[in-house]
Amino acid sequence: MGEATFTFRVDEALKSAFADAAKAHDRTSAQLIRDFMRAYVTDARDAVGHDDWFRRQVQIGLDSANAGRLIPAADVDARFAARRAATRQRLAGSK
Repeated sequence: MGEATFTFRVDEALKSAFADAAKAHDRTSAQLIRDFMRAYVTDARDAVGHDDWFRRQVQIGLDSANAGRLIPAADVDARFAARRAATRQRLAGSK
């Protein structure tokens, strides 16, 4: 893959401070900017992937609810009360 030049304007004080910070970590400004760009692209891809996954999960839940596959609130409360009690018991036993 070939290289391209990326030109942009930045305040001189920021440029100088950035170069100093890069140098303090034995890096050049260009190396750090490339690293930041790669990280941004990766984060953006991950965010899209997570959003797609989340939307699928919500649709699964909606489809399940629309099909009548629901758990009554009292049953949920009872299940989690039992889990809380078991956790408290384990914590009390570990002291």
